[in-house]
Amino acid sequence: MSADSTPEPGTPGEAGTTSGAAGGTGPRHRKQRGRHKGLLIAAWTAAGILVLGGTGVGYLYFKLNGNIKSVDIDQALGTNRPTKVDNGSENILVLGSDTRSGANKKLGGGADDGSARSDTAMIIHVYEGHKKASVVSIPRDTLIDRPACTDTKGVTHDAASEVMFNSAYSTGGAACAVKTVESISGVRMDHYLEVDFSGFEKLIDELGGVEVTTTKAIDDPDSHLNLEAGTHTLTGEQALGLVRTRHGVGDGSDLGRIQLQQAFIKALVEQVKHVGLFTSGTKLYDLANTATKAVTTDSDLGSLNSLMSFANGLKGISSANMNMVTMPVVYDPANPNRVIVAEVKAKQVWTALKNDLPIPKVATEGNATGEAAGVVTSS
Repeated sequence: MSADSTPEPGTPGEAGTTSGAAGGTGPRHRKQRGRHKGLLIAAWTAAGILVLGGTGVGYLYFKLNGNIKSVDIDQALGTNRPTKVDNGSENILVLGSDTRSGANKKLGGGADDGSARSDTAMIIHVYEGHKKASVVSIPRDTLIDRPACTDTKGVTHDAASEVMFNSAYSTGGAACAVKTVESISGVRMDHYLEVDFSGFEKLIDELGGVEVTTTKAIDDPDSHLNLEAGTHTLTGEQALGLVRTRHGVGDGSDLGRIQLQQAFIKALVEQVKHVGLFTSGTKLYDLANTATKAVTTDSDLGSLNSLMSFANGLKGISSANMNMVTMPVVYDPANPNRVIVAEVKAKQVWTALKNDLPIPKVATEGNATGEAAGVVTSS
């Protein structure tokens, strides 16, 4: 199935329900058929556990440094980009890819057709002073006009109108995903981080799990997740199921899944802060080894020193100082399984990020949502 095709009817993101969206109530959602879609939002884990202190010496340094994969986004995109704002803030595009290659095939299901999609996309805006952050999730099924772009292999891809957002990555990889985000937002992405199924699961297990509280039972055979209401320390497999699930909670939409992902990230950030990295040299190395293997970065972060410096700049941000929102969208009147950008409110979000200001609350009200808010909380 191509990235531009309708995945399965009835799930926005698969998008489809309402919560203040224009056009009234969307349809209920049928069970997903075919291969599972991806999720992944663990780059913040990688950043947090890479504050390594004294491990950057000798063999260990070169081993960890050699693990890191990077792509030269700047060379691929050239100079036709939004202006870099010099106000002390940073914007990082974090993508979760659903590749089925290697160890990811067993975790993600479906066939390895050589492609991957960015089923999770978040812009992390770190404010001046690096004490606060805003995280803006971009729904994968948002219909957008994808700009022409050149991938990191030098291949040029034509522009396309009214295609799903996640087609950018499957068309031209990281460079086209960054180009598309910058085209939509007008905001310069300073960095890029990507993680996949296998890396995400291993990171959570190396951390010793992540503790969350579910206010409702979640049962979704598609994502292999079955949780009673209550407090749980999620294994890597369970965490993967949680950030992938749609049918087990809320209205079955991708927008609901985003709400679960955002709640999980907050729990994840707190877990990273309390994991006790400096109590065991072996544990520290195992975490660093897993983290550096799990991420793909832009070339500016493509060395251990750069990634450590970047991670060190994030460690002062607590979950209480993270404002997590979804890019304002409404359901497409012509297709309730898709969403379109609510342009006026979205512009308020992008303007705030450009000027290093808090996102105005009015921009987040009355948009399409997924009815899964509050189902998962930090313990």
